[in-house]
Amino acid sequence: MDFKTTDLCDDFSDHLQVAEPVFGDYGGEIMFSGPIVTLKVFEDNSLVRSALEEPGEGRVLVVDGGGSMRCALLGDQLAELAEENDWAGVVINGCIRDSAAISEIPIGVKALGVHPLKSVKRGVGERDIPVRFAGVTFLPNHYVYADEDGLLVSEKPLI
Repeated sequence: MDFKTTDLCDDFSDHLQVAEPVFGDYGGEIMFSGPIVTLKVFEDNSLVRSALEEPGEGRVLVVDGGGSMRCALLGDQLAELAEENDWAGVVINGCIRDSAAISEIPIGVKALGVHPLKSVKRGVGERDIPVRFAGVTFLPNHYVYADEDGLLVSEKPLI
């Protein structure tokens, strides 16, 4: 599926939310899109693993990690799991680790930055709720479109 976020903005700007440019691209795929699954966690990636163990069916996992820059919520093992289970991408309001390895995995990964410390594992968080960061509200079953120029959210599929 080929698209450009710039073209989508030109054609559908009245129906899109455009994320603030706060994300770096870390995955082997820069362009990705799909229906949204949301998580809200803080410095605990247990629910991230649980979600990525499920069949992704081309969906995008959007993780509101509270913007924490104190640990990573995704590493190479979880990125590999996401790719194996057919997730299109992961968007993290927080950090990742193992960035060199993740860059070789054919999956989209956007995050605020990198951090070498792994998260705690307490199983705390919420799933399939509205989350808001980067000036955008992410709702379950809405759609993410991401590429090197940015990240968009749409209520319905555009392509």
